[in-house]
This record gives sequence, structure tokens and C-alpha cells, in this order.
Amino acid sequence: MLSDQNADLRGMAESIRLFLSGDVMTGRGIDQILAHPNNPTLHEPYVRDARTYVKLAERVNGAIPRLAKPDYIWGDALAELDRSCVDRRIVNLETSITSSEHYWPDKGIHYRMHPRNVGSISAARIDCCCLGNNHILDWGYDGLAETIQTLDSAGIAHTGAGRNAAEAAAPAVLDVPGKGRVLVFSYGAPTSGIPPRWAATAHRPGVNFLEDTSEKAAARIASEMNAYKRKDDVIVASIHWGGNWGYQILDEDVRFAHQLIELGIAVVYGHSSHHVKTAEIYSDRLVLYGCGDFLNDYEGIGGHEELRSDLTLMYLPAIDPRDGQMVEARLVPMRIARFRLSRAAKADAHRLCDLLNQLGAPLRTRSELAADQALTLLSSAAAGTRLNFGFR
Repeated sequence: MLSDQNADLRGMAESIRLFLSGDVMTGRGIDQILAHPNNPTLHEPYVRDARTYVKLAERVNGAIPRLAKPDYIWGDALAELDRSCVDRRIVNLETSITSSEHYWPDKGIHYRMHPRNVGSISAARIDCCCLGNNHILDWGYDGLAETIQTLDSAGIAHTGAGRNAAEAAAPAVLDVPGKGRVLVFSYGAPTSGIPPRWAATAHRPGVNFLEDTSEKAAARIASEMNAYKRKDDVIVASIHWGGNWGYQILDEDVRFAHQLIELGIAVVYGHSSHHVKTAEIYSDRLVLYGCGDFLNDYEGIGGHEELRSDLTLMYLPAIDPRDGQMVEARLVPMRIARFRLSRAAKADAHRLCDLLNQLGAPLRTRSELAADQALTLLSSAAAGTRLNFGFR
């Protein structure tokens, strides 16, 4: 009979290690520093030139290289991904990849990256881009079509938006030789700012739209996801939901996530907030309510400084494909500066650890900080059971 330690080691060896990140926003200012920038003209109320965001960032953190190499933006994250032996890499790509000039007219912010800059995604060996979000149609249906075509040409899987509803709802199927598969489904909710008219239909392109987070909706999408499941499949439900700022989580969204877990989903991968929010271990599975931005051009933009949108996390869960349960949840603190990721300073890692402990207490989840400044999420039986998601 195996000892507990040997059983743990075996579980780790057979597990599938994922990289999940918050929003990857490589448009606008970041696009301008890469080798093939788009026309910098913007259609925002206050900023009319994307290069303005580069100048704002430089005022805060110093010079940013122009014609940057594709891997520049990922910085220290690349070494961490290799060190962690990640099996599959998944991001929420909150940027249209297009040179189209046909912007969505009644929308205030438009993100796009030139298709010739797609190497900035390939440089991190990203396996899957989730597209069910509120910026993927910023440059209209032409922009969406070019995004899909560009990702296909680069060999990067995608899910959550498509030429029709069936394509938008179809999963990205990621094989992990010798272990199983990862099925990624991407949904976009109106609470994140997605216009209902962006919903894909049988005859119209768009996003895989999640009308609400009701019990009925959870049952429906869980049934749709499980219909694709085979033995040793890990299902990841990517959900773009909630507002950009603040720590509050709706009770309805917590119940929705719990129901998905109870119906067999391995990971609920939530994002939209520009800063890190609550993470939870529920029934030995991972729920992320708000991953924060992983890459953005927000340096130097005033407002909400106390929420520290420059601090982010690499989410590196290890999941047993035999039962979908989490073997380990390792989180690596990072900081965005000069449009590049670096390991967070010790004080910032402590800040994120304390934040997750405060936010996770009502959900019986805590975090521990290791000597290397990485965090581990753990279930906390001693935490309170009263649900109060309004931490400020």
C-alpha cells in the first residue's frame, strides 16, 4: 500500500498542469511598441492616439523599447512557465487581432493588435485563447474574422467567439499526450460589458453569450460541456463576468460557480476585473472569480490606484484528469511595468497573499506564501461559513 507521500507524488506526476491568466490586452499601447504597430488612431472620448498610453507609462516607470521583440512583454513569466513544467497554456485574449478600421461605433474603448504582431502570443507558446469577452468585436465582424484567421494560421486554438453560435460554443480541445485532454469552453456575460447584440446566432458571428448566471443557465451549459467529455478529460469553463473594479462578488455568481463544479466542471476560470479578486477551492476544485489583468497598458492612468492593477498572478493548478480534482494550486505573483511582466517584489507578494486570505475567508479558502514568494491555495476548514462577498 502506497504511503500518503508516495500517493501525492504519483498524483502530481499524473496530473495535468495548466497555466491560466487574466486578461491579455496586447492592443493599443502594447501594439504600438511591437514591430508592426497598427494605425495609432483611437476613437476614445479622451485619448485619440494609442502612443499616448506609451508616453503615460514611460512617465511612471521609465523608457519602453520600440520595435520590441515578440517575447518582450512576457518577461519573467516565460522562465516561470518552463520551470513549472506546464502542460497547457490558456489565456483570455481581450484584444482583436486585426488591421481593420471598421470599429464598433457606439463603444468607448477599442483594442486591436496588428496581425503581424501575433508572434507576441506565440512567443509564450500559448495553446488556447479564450475570446468570449467584451473587446473581441471592438473592430466589428471583419475584425473578429481576421482574429480567428490569424490565430488559426499561428496554430493557436481558440473558443468563445466564431462565425456562428455553434462555432462560438465549440470547445478548444487540447491534447496532453499520455495524460488526457483539456476541453476549454469560453462564455461572455453581459455584466462584463458585452452588448447583447454581440451574441452569436445561427446566422450571425459573435460571442458565446451567457445571458445570466441562474441555476437554469448553469444546468444548461454544464450539460453542453459534459456532452463533449471523454475519460480523462479536464473541463475548463472560462467566464468573462462582472465589473472592472471592486472586490464584490454576487451571491448568484458564487452559486453558479458551485453548481458548475457539482456538475463535473474541473475549473471555473473567471475574469474581467482589472485586478485580482477572490479565488476559492470548492469540493477540491478551483474557482477563480477574477484573475485580474495579466498584460495591459494602464501604467500612468489615474484612478483606482489602491486596487493595484499592476499586480497579477500566474495561476498554475495541477489537476488529476481521472477525477477532475485539484492536486495543487500554485500561484506566482507578478508585476506589470514598462509593458512587461516581472516577478513581484517580496512586499507585493505578501500583499497578494494577505488579499487572498481576506477575500477567501468567507469561502473557506486560504493562501500560504513560500520562500520563493509563490502562493499555494488551500482549503481552510477553520474559516467562517457566513457568506459576505462585499470585501472592500
